Amino acid sequence: MNNFVFHTPTKILFGKGQVESLGKEVAPIAKKVLLAYGSGSVKKIGLYDKTVSILKENGIEFVELSGIEPNPKLESVVEGVKLCRENKLQAIVAIGGGSVIDCSKAISAAIGYDGNPWDLLLDGSLITSAIPIFTVLTLSATGTEMNGNAVISNMQTNEKKALKSPLVKPVCSVLDPEYTCTVSPWQIASGTADIISHIFEVYFSLVEGAKVTDGISETLLKVCIEYGEKAYNNPDDYEARANLMWASSLAINGLTAAGKGGEPWSCHAMEHQLSAYYDITHGAGLATVTPSWFRFILSDKTVGKFVSYGVNVWGIDPSLDPFEIANKAIEKTEEFFFDVLKLPRTLKDYGIDETHLADMAEKAAMEGLDKAIIPLTAEDVLKIYKDCLE
Repeated sequence: MNNFVFHTPTKILFGKGQVESLGKEVAPIAKKVLLAYGSGSVKKIGLYDKTVSILKENGIEFVELSGIEPNPKLESVVEGVKLCRENKLQAIVAIGGGSVIDCSKAISAAIGYDGNPWDLLLDGSLITSAIPIFTVLTLSATGTEMNGNAVISNMQTNEKKALKSPLVKPVCSVLDPEYTCTVSPWQIASGTADIISHIFEVYFSLVEGAKVTDGISETLLKVCIEYGEKAYNNPDDYEARANLMWASSLAINGLTAAGKGGEPWSCHAMEHQLSAYYDITHGAGLATVTPSWFRFILSDKTVGKFVSYGVNVWGIDPSLDPFEIANKAIEKTEEFFFDVLKLPRTLKDYGIDETHLADMAEKAAMEGLDKAIIPLTAEDVLKIYKDCLE
């Protein structure tokens, strides 16, 4: 088990009606804020009107940035920085899913930087300041409501990069599961796959002795499997929504990585290229890539981790041959993603062919995959991509 630092400064307000306390959290810190949101779903569910009312009641002025896209684009970041500077805004209130919050984080970090905000995605050391961020979450998926990470797309260069800084961790996040009840089955499925992938990326580290961390990860995986299916089939199931929402936050706030390896994330690096080139839904892309990655990394070196996963998460008979357990666990994962959650099984299901695979593999490998849990070359990534075509 490795040394680690675990620090989560984000205050969480969890449960029904917690948005009522948003104004009390913002007012002592900022009197003029950027109100950031997406395409309008927050208006349909009444969250926009509620937030505006709360801000006004607490004497907080606001300027709006709307229309933030899924897989948030660099252009939205640039526009947000412009609004914050022109209006001397002191904080950001982000209402929506991970894309809105990620975009807000990049804006927050870029306000104090004179160059192109994209520079901060290429070199996180350039982030030296950030204005406070408050969030009201409407989608359980990315966990961005409780960490210092953000992912932004530059469609002009077909790049999708991650920004990482403790300076952009939200000050306070409101997690009311009721605001996720109108999320579509597609987004429930994609979000659940995203949460699971965050756990996989650290769980399969070969660092030994992190029993507490691995036990937490296994419990969160079982929660996602149970409640992901329930939420998918019954959107009004509050218990399912609540458990998924909390699992989303815990999966990537540092808890599941405590004492583990800290290696670069293989599936995320590969999926980011899919999103950068084809603008597909992130969680769905992760679901498609993961089983092929599993099969590629399965070996005498990794089989023990697959056995732990198969036995402790899926309840597979521990007396079976280790490789049989491992393959059954991979099959169970595929069944959950593709039969239960109905996510696309192959890249062809997205209309993706071999056209850009080699270029994508080169870019993915450059994301430090030579230091991944199982090191991957561009050739290795290309093999995984091609396996995802079948």
